[in-house]
Amino acid sequence: MRDTSAAPTTPTYETNQRLLLRDRAAGLGLRYKGQSAEAVLEGVIRHDFAGRIGLVSSFGTEAAILLHMVSRIDPYVPVIFLDTGKHFPETQTYREALIDRLGLCNTQVVHPSPAGLAADDPEGDLHARNANLCCHVRKTLPMLAALRSLECWITGRKRAQAATRAALTLFETQDRWVKVNPLRNWTPDDVTAYFQAHDLPAHPLAAQGYASVGCAPCTRAVQPGEDARAGRWAGQDKTECGIHFENGRIVRK
Repeated sequence: MRDTSAAPTTPTYETNQRLLLRDRAAGLGLRYKGQSAEAVLEGVIRHDFAGRIGLVSSFGTEAAILLHMVSRIDPYVPVIFLDTGKHFPETQTYREALIDRLGLCNTQVVHPSPAGLAADDPEGDLHARNANLCCHVRKTLPMLAALRSLECWITGRKRAQAATRAALTLFETQDRWVKVNPLRNWTPDDVTAYFQAHDLPAHPLAAQGYASVGCAPCTRAVQPGEDARAGRWAGQDKTECGIHFENGRIVRK
């Protein structure tokens, strides 16, 4: 009997639109090669994707860097925050503080569908039973809806964060969007230097050993010698939440 409990979420075909988008991303990568993060952001915000670009931010431990850079270029650029309903209270407090501190004028808080939660996570414990499906319902689906009006989105991912991000490029594609990773080559020392140079406040959990902060049930502090994302879904065969990469097979249990 065919197993119908799971289905692949990645497309099994290519289209001309996808191929053309990849060509565009590759061309942008060549044009901006070697330029600073600020220069890349200036170009894509004011020229390449003017009015059609947004910053997706978790308001995590390193988020203030891109938020600060974008605020100085155009504080009206959409800043999309996924409120999964599972964030640490400290993250919510930090988000409000940064919005006020940086003068961000277009922060958009996106929530999961109430109907989706009622169907897939009525008790709020799906993260413990099926983390991939939880991320799909609370992150992937709301994000797809939030990005509808955009052509490009800015991410804060870095190669140094984890081995799974070591091959990160400046520009890439996902579905019908171009993504830009202006901090891909930044090191922890670069991050620290920028925070100090611009007197940016730290996430309240950073001092407690949280190098990467996601949803509270699936995040722990990082131990000495671990990479920055080791505290995310610790003990599980899972490294990404489904915003940047497909979750693979979504199994309903």
